[in-house]
Amino acid sequence: MARSGGFGKLLLAGLAVFGYYKYTQMSENEKRNLKEKGKKFVDENLSGLKDMVGSGKSTASTPGNFGGNGGNSYS
Repeated sequence: MARSGGFGKLLLAGLAVFGYYKYTQMSENEKRNLKEKGKKFVDENLSGLKDMVGSGKSTASTPGNFGGNGGNSYS
């Protein structure tokens, strides 16, 4: 019998709501400290991701044209 994963989705939604509640109860100083902590974590652990993705600017001559038909995927 296969499980639909409903409990996992409910648990994830509950954690998201709890996190949002805790964030709204923080002072501005605590929010600032959390933001700095998150930036530090990303810089230390995910800095290689920036190198793989690049600067975020597209180098393609026609950004978003993946179909080869002028960007119109419906024709």
